[in-house]
Amino acid sequence: MEERSYLVRIRCNQCGERFILKGREKKGRVETGFKQCLCNNLLDFEIASEEL
Repeated sequence: MEERSYLVRIRCNQCGERFILKGREKKGRVETGFKQCLCNNLLDFEIASEEL
């Protein structure tokens, strides 16, 4: 089975910080290892991904 790579853009809706990460599809979801923003926000994000 071929693993697909994704480019994931994350923007924090509380402080506006932006992150660009690479991720892999696991169990139907794209996993990047991202946990929280620098401002300690855990839930409020805009997330967009595109296949590489």
